[in-house]
Amino acid sequence: MKRILWLIVLVLISSLTFAADYVREKKWADEVVPGVVVGDPVYLEQPDGHKFLTLYTPAKDAKVALVIVHGRGVNPDWGLIGVLRSQLADHGYTTLSVQMPVLANSASDSAYLATFPDAVQRLRIAVDFLKAKGYTKIGLVSHSMGSRMSARYMTGKPDVAVKTWVAIGMSDHASYRKVSVPMLDLYGENDLPEVLKTARARKASLQGKTGSTQQRIAHADHFFDNMDAQLVDTVTKYLDQRF
Repeated sequence: MKRILWLIVLVLISSLTFAADYVREKKWADEVVPGVVVGDPVYLEQPDGHKFLTLYTPAKDAKVALVIVHGRGVNPDWGLIGVLRSQLADHGYTTLSVQMPVLANSASDSAYLATFPDAVQRLRIAVDFLKAKGYTKIGLVSHSMGSRMSARYMTGKPDVAVKTWVAIGMSDHASYRKVSVPMLDLYGENDLPEVLKTARARKASLQGKTGSTQQRIAHADHFFDNMDAQLVDTVTKYLDQRF
């Protein structure tokens, strides 16, 4: 009995220790918003009253909208996420890049598991926002830890408006068998070891799923450094096939 109580205490302490860092999140927002050139900052609100930043970029005459999901400890305009959210809009897709929960810089990947319920809630709110804008066809495009967060959403009860998912740099032993929509598992030839190690298992879980495939980009690393054109071209070609 004492052991059970002690385990409960440890879980509670862990939850408090690894709660989303709203202070750091606000710092990101304060740095990002003044520099936004493409798209508009939009704050969406969670049921607990917390407002999180999104970057909304409507494309002219777009019939499809994309939720863009960044990786660990960064922001919705960072690196390849900034490239995807802006250039996919140039290709006719409205984008909504979402600030996901962040932890302290020293937090491990495993610590982020505690933020997944928060992440799923934000994805639901983001999808609802796009539906309110009139979009009935929505896709997810995620990277790294954002792909792990998106997996939690996509293997749960995603909105029926979500028609496809592009998971980039998935670094988990993820199985896509419970994902009900066509998807692309995308990674780089020189990706992180954990991404490369689990690639075969991820591919196997896509077998028999119509419209789903895995693709490896030659010479690319986890962040597709100096390969923006190849990344955007690959993602666009897949989305164009699905919509």
